[in-house]
Amino acid sequence: MARPDTVIILAAGQGTRMKTGWAKVMAPLCGQPMIAWVVAQALALEPRRILVVVGYRGDEVAAAVANLDPQGRIVTVVQAEQKGTGHAVQCCLPELGPDPGRVVLLYGDMPLLRTESLELLCTEQAATHDGVALLTASPSDPRGFGRIVRAADGSVARIVEEKDASSGERTIREVNLGVYAFDGKFLVHALPRLEANNAQREYYVTDVVAQFARDGRKALPVELGDVSEAIGVNTLVHLAEARAALQRRILEGHMLAGVFIEDPATTYIAHGVKIGAGTHIAPCSVIDRGCVIGAGCRIGPFAHLGERTTLDDGAEIGNFTETKRAHLGKKSKAKHLAYIGDAELGERVNVGAGTVFANYDGKHKHTTRVADHSFLGCGTVLVAPCSVGAGATTGANAVVTRGTQVGAGELWVGVPAKSKGRKNAGSA
Repeated sequence: MARPDTVIILAAGQGTRMKTGWAKVMAPLCGQPMIAWVVAQALALEPRRILVVVGYRGDEVAAAVANLDPQGRIVTVVQAEQKGTGHAVQCCLPELGPDPGRVVLLYGDMPLLRTESLELLCTEQAATHDGVALLTASPSDPRGFGRIVRAADGSVARIVEEKDASSGERTIREVNLGVYAFDGKFLVHALPRLEANNAQREYYVTDVVAQFARDGRKALPVELGDVSEAIGVNTLVHLAEARAALQRRILEGHMLAGVFIEDPATTYIAHGVKIGAGTHIAPCSVIDRGCVIGAGCRIGPFAHLGERTTLDDGAEIGNFTETKRAHLGKKSKAKHLAYIGDAELGERVNVGAGTVFANYDGKHKHTTRVADHSFLGCGTVLVAPCSVGAGATTGANAVVTRGTQVGAGELWVGVPAKSKGRKNAGSA
């Protein structure tokens, strides 16, 4: 594949149509900000550097992308005033230098583009030698997009904005998505020549494409086979559409790896979650970012695995049970109506219905440790920090107070819970 030397990501917009106050590219999307999905697109192309153009709440966006590449190829560029896409790319000129090689332009609000589509874009640009390739699509409703007018040889003759299109041109379904692979040397030559001779007084990248054409350089369209990749996020409605499409990809990936997801329509799994083969996820389950789930586990229905939950092989989280920053050892289970937060559970621990790990004292979170083969009776409250030894049992509605250490093999009951001595507590 012809790889780019530089990828530019435009991420300066405010996103006023979202009406949230967020920087648009910081909208949450399947467990990470939207900009992270686009940075991942850029990283997959293996460029020498990635320039992220920031503007509105730029410090927040810069912080979000700072650690996404362990090789340190990400550089942020500030666009102090938002004066169009062409102006945003102009802001990159000091970083680009006179010959930046092949340059790919992406957008921080287009999280659905696949690596294969961008690789094809670069390959087609290479075929032009010194031209430009641009992504196009043919949506069922092309309203609002610039239309692609092709030349006889199939290249792009011109891009006509809808407001300037004739009645015949408006019937064209193929539209410009604004994603390009440029010959970088001509790009840096063309950018200073842009003019803001339009009603908005802004500078547009489409005018750069026109300069390529005027200079006799070929512009090749690369049409997406999957129109859903073209989804751009400008409103919360668009964000929901993008989330649905990305979630479908995430779920399909897990299912193809051997995870039985009983009802994908009601299952939410964040980006980056790891799940072992043979795990069964029942309907209406939520698995947040940072979770690691072993093989042969069972989750749900109506379970919520909060951030940084780890389930070892064969562990079970059932109906209306929530976990957060919790680790359950092999074949441990919490089947009904429990909250397990900031907890370390050993193997074959049984967590009875209604059990609560009371991890928060009003200021700080604390950890509870429960050793192998322990049995927590229904309604047990464990006030952290505390610990339960191997093979111990708590009676129904026992309250194990802060700082308590339940000994191995002991039975504790009451409020506050007291030891009744050693007893064979059985195993889970």
